[in-house]
Amino acid sequence: MANYKVVGIDIGGSHITAGIVDLESRNVTRETLIRAHVNSKSSAAAIIDVWATVIDKLFNDHPNAEKKIGIAMPGPFDYEDGISMIHDLDKFECLFGLNVKKLLAEKLKINKENILMMNDASCFLKGEVFGGVATDCNTVLGVTLGTGLGSARFHDGKIFAGDLYCSSFKNETDEDYLSRRWLLKRYSELTSNTVKNVKELTERISDDSRIASLFCEFGRNLGKVLSGYAQKYNCDTIVIGGNINNAWDLFADETKTILNQINRNISIKKAQLCEEAAMIGAASLWN
Repeated sequence: MANYKVVGIDIGGSHITAGIVDLESRNVTRETLIRAHVNSKSSAAAIIDVWATVIDKLFNDHPNAEKKIGIAMPGPFDYEDGISMIHDLDKFECLFGLNVKKLLAEKLKINKENILMMNDASCFLKGEVFGGVATDCNTVLGVTLGTGLGSARFHDGKIFAGDLYCSSFKNETDEDYLSRRWLLKRYSELTSNTVKNVKELTERISDDSRIASLFCEFGRNLGKVLSGYAQKYNCDTIVIGGNINNAWDLFADETKTILNQINRNISIKKAQLCEEAAMIGAASLWN
């Protein structure tokens, strides 16, 4: 394992973040991090070109690293064969039906077998299990809170894709209540005002007491959803990440209260690796 370093990549709807991951120390080499903007509505060739440019720079700047790549990719996706099935999601429409793994490998002049892919939420959890807050846990539920709701489950050394985003809650889906969309919509309902994002909500909290109540409601909804899922799969640990996690102190206590009412043995943890979790998880596919 000594000096076994590979490229870890996190693909988002508007960015690519990549860096060299040391699989021995289980972390990203910070000085290697590269982040580039990606227009997910541009052509397939343009998207592949941006991704390849970032990866090529890592290869060139760090010749001692293995030319092996792990990619955290949003779905739906055939991760084994590398074929995009993303459709009607307002991003990466041009990649639908294409063998992304093959196209990227050709651009990089490497074998496509040197590219491994996994769902981004699964990579988030894999990263936290591999080198974050869940390294000593056996049965873990991982949740990412942001534009959407991502989830995955870890049990006996294996990662299982989650389905929280489409599960039912209050006659809608879990994601309808546990995403940025709900927070902004609910704030508008309560105040008749609008905000652009969750960060703006948190910045207004000292001037509007209704925002604190809003996050408490969000935390209770999260607790109710997670308690059922944790019971179903007998999870001993829940790890929460995603951009909404930046408001952890505003909702986490409510979530813990609900979970403790159901099962006092469940440990709920704030993700440790932040944005690097998915990159480390993707790279650890080579471990």
